Formats: sequence, structure tokens, C-alpha cells
Amino acid sequence: MKQITIFLTIALIFAACSTNQKKSNTENVIKIELNNGEKWKVNDEMKPFINKENSYLDTYISTKKTDYKTLAKLLKEQNNNLIKSCTMEGTGHDELHNWLLPHIKLINELEKSETKE
Repeated sequence: MKQITIFLTIALIFAACSTNQKKSNTENVIKIELNNGEKWKVNDEMKPFINKENSYLDTYISTKKTDYKTLAKLLKEQNNNLIKSCTMEGTGHDELHNWLLPHIKLINELEKSETKE
């Protein structure tokens, strides 16, 4: 369970990654390209959903909760709201997808998990 929590936390902060690379053929990992070395700006309509996910994760970790199915459901709800609220365009929008797709995959894996480990 601790590993899943760590992976989810990493996925949420992945947007703050300081690397400036695209998908590597050898690693098959998508890296986020920064906006001239800076984080991409997220539109104001999307911020509450990202902040709420962070809040859910912080609470889950700090209170040592174990109901990961509920956590997955809450995170998925926020992702759905995030996607609905997106009005970003261009490269920033594309980079959001580079962060969001692995994030969604991790939440789906958490939701389908059979054990807390």
C-alpha cells in the first residue's frame, strides 16, 4: 500500500519535474516538457480539482488510512471534474496530457487492486 501511495504522490507532483525531455524510445516513459524552464500554467477552473486530489492524498497519508478503494474513487471523481473543466490549448494542453494519462493509469490500478499492498 505504501508503494501505491508513493506512486500516486509522485504522479501528482510529476508536473513539477525539472527534466525537459519527451518520450524516450528506450525507456518508454513520457517526460513533461517545461514552458521555457517553467511550469505550465493551469487554468483557474482546473486548480480546485488538482488541489482537492492533493488534499485527499495528504489526508490519506497523514492519517494512515487504509481504504484505498475510497481514495481511488475520490481521485477518479476529481480527475473527471478536471477533464471537464479543461479549456487549455496548445503545447500546455498536450503536456497536461503527458502528466494526466499516467496519473489516470495509476488511479485505475489502485481501484482494481485486490490488496492494500
